[in-house]
Amino acid sequence: MNAPKQVQADIATRARELVGAMHRAADAAAQFITERSAHRDTLEWRSKAHQDYVSDVDTGAERIVRETLLGAAPNAQILGEELSPDAKVDADVVFVVDPLDGTTNFLHGYPQYAVSIALVIGGAMAAGVVRNVASRETFAAVLGEGATRNDAPIRVSHIDDPSLALVGTGIPFRTPEQLRPYLKQLEAVARATAGVRRAGSAALDLCDVACGRFEAFWELTLSPWDFAAAALIIREAGGKITAVGGGPLPLARSSVLAGTPAMHAWLDSLLAHADV
Repeated sequence: MNAPKQVQADIATRARELVGAMHRAADAAAQFITERSAHRDTLEWRSKAHQDYVSDVDTGAERIVRETLLGAAPNAQILGEELSPDAKVDADVVFVVDPLDGTTNFLHGYPQYAVSIALVIGGAMAAGVVRNVASRETFAAVLGEGATRNDAPIRVSHIDDPSLALVGTGIPFRTPEQLRPYLKQLEAVARATAGVRRAGSAALDLCDVACGRFEAFWELTLSPWDFAAAALIIREAGGKITAVGGGPLPLARSSVLAGTPAMHAWLDSLLAHADV
């Protein structure tokens, strides 16, 4: 949503009133996850779908986030991966929550997992907070006010030469029918760039675009809680994020393409030709 400047200013003002609660919620959930990581070997986890897992750490973290956010905004709706994945998003204030992005990483002790919280006001992305639980990095943004990592300003990479670019990706494990076209895309990107990385937490991969660690990122299927918070962080850091093909990102399951403006355009073109 590209709102007029005055509308954006009004949204930002309202977002500043709630972003503190978002940070508190992310901190509390991260502490809970860290405490439970000491007992990782005894955790019970179950499969939601093919190669998609959930544990009581996910649901416990989401309850913590939910209680904190609703304490600050009782009339808000919450769209959360574990407790309310099918919630309507027709309220004026909506929080989009992934309590543990990278559950499989967490369950295996691979240190790339996060708490992700986005704030949507009047249909516009207003604020985002992504907390890397293992590294304790916190990425954040408020509409029109720039993006930060641990309170320091961040910007996307200055690299615009694909041969020097490092690109993040996600394998379509939930949709194996997409593997064949994805592998064509992966080959094309791998041949044209300095490297491709798949770490298993889309929220953190997108934040790595925002702070210049990656020049670009793409994935064929993500849920809104995977990308909502990081989408604003990327835009506020000077980057571009859309669906693959350039369409706007919906607050629903979608493909995702992100990068510096130059690398976004290059990668979008490359992926289109790789599918032919």
